[in-house]
Amino acid sequence: MMVGANLAVLIFWRAAIVDHGSLKAALAGIRQLTQPGAWPLPSARAVGVILAFAAIQALLTIVVPGRTALGPLTPCGQRQTYKINGLAVWLITIAAYWLFGIQLGLFPAAWVYDNLGSILATCSLLGLIFCIFLYLKGVLRPSSPDFGRSRNPLFDYFWGVELHPSLGPIELKHFVVSKLGMMCWGIIVLSCLAKQYQLQQHLNSSLLLSAILQLAYIAKFYMWERGYLGTLDMAHDWAGFYLCWASITWLPIVYTMPAIYLAEHPVELPPAIFVVLLVLGVAAIAGTYNADRQRFWLRESSGMARVWGKPPVLIAAKYHDAQGQERNSQLLASGWWGVARHFNYVLEIAGALAWTLPCGFRQLLPYIYVVYLAAMLLQRSFRDEARCREKYGLYWTEYCRRVPYRLLPGVF
Repeated sequence: MMVGANLAVLIFWRAAIVDHGSLKAALAGIRQLTQPGAWPLPSARAVGVILAFAAIQALLTIVVPGRTALGPLTPCGQRQTYKINGLAVWLITIAAYWLFGIQLGLFPAAWVYDNLGSILATCSLLGLIFCIFLYLKGVLRPSSPDFGRSRNPLFDYFWGVELHPSLGPIELKHFVVSKLGMMCWGIIVLSCLAKQYQLQQHLNSSLLLSAILQLAYIAKFYMWERGYLGTLDMAHDWAGFYLCWASITWLPIVYTMPAIYLAEHPVELPPAIFVVLLVLGVAAIAGTYNADRQRFWLRESSGMARVWGKPPVLIAAKYHDAQGQERNSQLLASGWWGVARHFNYVLEIAGALAWTLPCGFRQLLPYIYVVYLAAMLLQRSFRDEARCREKYGLYWTEYCRRVPYRLLPGVF
């Protein structure tokens, strides 16, 4: 998986930038893998830019004011402390890129797009090195009691050995996902806009629509940053290649693929199609935010918050933590969580589809993210179900009886 993921990143880049969206041509190009110049390589300039970007993000994380929030209880009964300032940091980053790169021209605004191959190759290398650091840190100096090793160092490198590794005031897993991965998503989208404007002296409606929806989704992520602390990524997945390398290298090419493709392969959208996709995308993103907020409001209000204007339907549940102590919880069975047990995943896929459909159907490549997202969320739904069934037992069985469908009502 690790070798294949690194190779896939380069194939996706070549298909998008060199082979005009053709995965078939990019796969055929693997035969030229050893030929000089056929594939991108890490560069000293890319190393400098990436490390400078990471350093700026670390500085902003520390100095920009934000609220303090506690994560959920860990298996060892700890609660990680986080500084929630992602939205402010994102706005500062986007504004700085727009001002200095696009308005003042202090650096080429399309530089990221033009050098994306070298950037991805460098991110891949630095990501692998960073995961070695995480592995060694977890083995030698873990940050909390929530760490552990298997008998297989390769598996530990892939999955991680710490749940919440920290470096000074920065929680590294949260930083990598929120301040590196999600932050660079917005930067790449802006660079794609700059590239198309550089080529055409105007922005095509397809790229404009895709960019608006992607930036809206990123803004939604940061608006919901506190709630993200309780997701599977933050609460249960450990800090290793699976999560951290993916945020540093996989996310920048796969998640941004529609914008990358449309930068040089625009599709002319009729006004009616533009409006329909815009409404679909905004509705899906807003629905995802509302679904996540419903459970968050429920926890914050101790079950007293109204859901869709009505008292919530709750299942009082009990479970035992890792120390064997009995704890109380509530399972929400109304609102979005009464439609299906993971209907928020359907909304996520609908939003991604809305900003990918402007690419048209000439190539499969732009739909890589939608396909990947659907497969990942389907697999995640099985992980969620297994974890909840083990945690809540008969209470989860009762919830499944009240909300019988996993993803789509009447279908699955």
